[in-house]
Amino acid sequence: MISAILFVSLIVLLFSSVPVAIAIGSSSLLVAWVSDIPLMVIAQRIFTTNDSFPLMAIPFFMVAGAVMTKGGVSQRLVNFASALVGALTGGLAMVVLVGCAFFAAISGSSAATVAAIGAIMIPTMEKRGYARHFSAGVTASGGALGMIIPPSIVMIIYGVAAEVSIVSLFLGGFIPGIFMMAAMMAVVYYYSKKEGYAGTEKFSGRAVWVTFKESFWGLLMPVIILGGIYGGIFTPTEAAAVGAAYGFIISLFVYKDMEFSQIPDVLLGAVKATAIVMFIMNSAGLFGWILVNHQIPQTIATALTSLTTNPNTLLLMLVGVMLIVGTFMNAAPAMVILAPILVPVVVAVGIDPIYFGVLMTIALTIGVVTPPVGVDLFVSSSIANIPIEKVARAAFPFIVAMIICVVLMIYFPQIIMFLPKLVQGI
Repeated sequence: MISAILFVSLIVLLFSSVPVAIAIGSSSLLVAWVSDIPLMVIAQRIFTTNDSFPLMAIPFFMVAGAVMTKGGVSQRLVNFASALVGALTGGLAMVVLVGCAFFAAISGSSAATVAAIGAIMIPTMEKRGYARHFSAGVTASGGALGMIIPPSIVMIIYGVAAEVSIVSLFLGGFIPGIFMMAAMMAVVYYYSKKEGYAGTEKFSGRAVWVTFKESFWGLLMPVIILGGIYGGIFTPTEAAAVGAAYGFIISLFVYKDMEFSQIPDVLLGAVKATAIVMFIMNSAGLFGWILVNHQIPQTIATALTSLTTNPNTLLLMLVGVMLIVGTFMNAAPAMVILAPILVPVVVAVGIDPIYFGVLMTIALTIGVVTPPVGVDLFVSSSIANIPIEKVARAAFPFIVAMIICVVLMIYFPQIIMFLPKLVQGI
């Protein structure tokens, strides 16, 4: 009865276009009222959600991404990517994907990645003869790498919700991110061959070296962040703070593309983005507590494992559910809702929660490129100034490629677990 009230009210509110955080909080409050849970307990549970040191990484990564965008780092990363892959068939589209991968290692956000790379590359591709809808589609798809290649804000949320190592999650995201980038590059090559999109220029080792030197300080940022984390020098939260400080230093004093007068706007934007995430997290904290208090995850785990105990079959079922959820809910709120429910299910059949966390992040991330609420589609559509339907159609082959990658990761879990196991074995 309680689970029916909780989920039915949540679904009704979501499909009534109520903001996600309010929908989660309202359905939780309804159950709390029916269950006669004191208001003081509700307030304590909401407040307790914020009492998490790893969550402090989110605002710092938000600041770091915003600073690097304002500081001209994205343009330099694009120049370096162009020198590396611009000579290939469909060179500029390849540059978008490689540039998104580079920027993903800085921002941890798909929307920020699309905004930073798309603002530069979509107009450039159109001038070089690429169809505008294709340019927007490949940019929106490449932005998904922002939540897969570490550092990833969604992985931080999963790590907090599932109480697992964020460092291990970051390690698990590396190879899948590169794997998915390669799959999308294959789609670009096929399409560009058919449409006659040639490379921009001949490969030049000198150009690679020159653009590498120009982008060196930007490329050094993920090395500092991730190297410091994996080297045990600082935690992910401390790494995020170091990254934000480093971003300010190189943007203001090295590249000098950012003015001191822009700092308030950068900080205000990061505060707004963080407030949205934390509002969702607060509501989800109460939601998760009610789930556990009424043993709903255990009930769901029993129901699903009664259908199958085969790990691969179960993962295929759950990935299918997450792909559907991703079409109408962004990855962050979907993660905070689903992680407390699904982690006990997969643990019950012997699936590693680290492996599942990366797989879950990828499956939900595909939703940023799928209508009706794919945030990357909207960002890319606004940059290209074309209807979102055209962007969605252009992104469809890339979505198929990403889904194929997810299925391969189910049957070949070492794609995800190779680095975490390698590091743990050292």
